[in-house]
Amino acid sequence: MKNEMAAYVVERETGPSGLKLSTLPRPVPQMGEVLIRVRASSLNYRDHLTTSAQYGPGHTMTGRIPVSDGAGEIVEIGAGVTGFKAGDRVTANFFPTWISGPASGEQLKAALGGAFAPGMLAEYIAVPANSLVALAASMSFEEAATLPCAGVTAWYALFDTFKLQPGQTVVVQGTGGVSIYALQLAKMAGAKVIVTSSSDEKLERAKALGADHGVNYVTTPDWDKEVKKLTGGHGADIIVEVGGTGTIEKSLSAAAIGGGIAVIGILSGVQSQISLFQVLAKQVRLHGVYVGAREHLAALTEAMAINKVKPVIDRVFPFKDAVAAFAYQASNKHFGKIVVAHDLAGSQK
Repeated sequence: MKNEMAAYVVERETGPSGLKLSTLPRPVPQMGEVLIRVRASSLNYRDHLTTSAQYGPGHTMTGRIPVSDGAGEIVEIGAGVTGFKAGDRVTANFFPTWISGPASGEQLKAALGGAFAPGMLAEYIAVPANSLVALAASMSFEEAATLPCAGVTAWYALFDTFKLQPGQTVVVQGTGGVSIYALQLAKMAGAKVIVTSSSDEKLERAKALGADHGVNYVTTPDWDKEVKKLTGGHGADIIVEVGGTGTIEKSLSAAAIGGGIAVIGILSGVQSQISLFQVLAKQVRLHGVYVGAREHLAALTEAMAINKVKPVIDRVFPFKDAVAAFAYQASNKHFGKIVVAHDLAGSQK
């Protein structure tokens, strides 16, 4: 096995233009780790933030390998590893040391593709073996690469945080990775789903995936009132809140009494003034969701295999065009996930 690998590094924190394809030393798995040959990776909004100097003070990505999500096969086993062998097809949790239970600050700090841990936009990555989940035989590397961030976030929000029940109503904002996963998983669980978007075309695609209603928030800016109308005045039991500043007030208005808002995204900003009266009077539960543990990735993987749910992939870019994949993500034209195939000739299962 060669001692070098191809990897993208953040040369400048300026978004796609700051990424550089480089040659780096191949990682060597340490005690308790395995070396994965990455076959596919996928992009999240977080990757735009980390490569654009928007991920928070003191978190420089200069010289780091970005992208948290990927899948591949094990090629080398470190000392002390049991339960896995070379050739196993796997994906790694977004937080490689958060296995189960509540997260600690140190576990959250260790997220892949951030300022403190290398990411998946490389030929190889070494990760703790106990962060891995084996892929279902029916799932390709490209599909599995979409699971760790977007899929786990939607799963954790719906089933761990708010205990979604059949017949409840879920509002999903937009048609990005987390939102489409939330749509698919909510329908899998027998819920009703209302999707909001600025695109009628995307709303029709969401309905084709099972969405019960679509609301264009440009032509219907008071979408919260439309949610109440569509639910007979009840409101939404769960809202997957990805907008942030620009949408949180309307989410509070659209929520049912005792409803839950999973605060996931900050697409329109992080600073907001909210009506505490609505929170109190409606007994609304606001819960921040920052991906999830390895146990959630395992549960998601199993549920999707049993229910034959396939991730929605908008486009697959070859590894050599990863910069173009980042630029496409920044355009907000995608529906579902954007994937980078690290070896198009051999990336399928």
